[in-house]
Order: sequence, then structure tokens, then C-alpha cells
Amino acid sequence: MQQFGAILSFYKPYFIWSFLVNIGITIFNPHIVPAVITKLFLTVFLWYLVTETNARRKLIFYKNLGISSFKLFSSLFIIDISIMIVYIILIKEFI
Repeated sequence: MQQFGAILSFYKPYFIWSFLVNIGITIFNPHIVPAVITKLFLTVFLWYLVTETNARRKLIFYKNLGISSFKLFSSLFIIDISIMIVYIILIKEFI
């Protein structure tokens, strides 16, 4: 449970950006498969950005908790697409 809380605290600053991307995806192509592919690309880009810049120091904290980079970013991806799929389904019902 402590690891899950740490993963959520890592995701918190990226939530607003992720939601803005969800809105953009909904405007241009409100289908689930292209949206998941877009989120996968953005998650890989975030991983590259964090590992290749000074933000790498943030990952040391998570490694000390026993969370590998792969586990951290794959968990972020799963949380993000879960929120996105619910959002797209709700928007499709009202549009």
C-alpha cells in the first residue's frame, strides 16, 4: 500500500497535464484505441524525460521504496488510461 501511495504522489503533478491531453484527444479523436496509443507514447516520452534530465534524482526515492522505473511508469500508464477510458466513455454518452 505504501508503494501505491508513492506512485500516486508521483502521478499527482502530471494529472492536470494528463487531463488536458484527455480533452485534446476527445476533441480530435474520441476513440479509445488511438487514445491509449497516444497515452503510451506520452508515458514513454515522460520516462525518457525523467531519466535523461535532472529529474532522475526523483527516481532514487522510488528505488529506495523498492519501485523500479518500469513498475513506476507502467503503473502510471495503467492509472492514466483507466481515468481516460472512463472520461471518454462518459463524454461519448453526452455528445
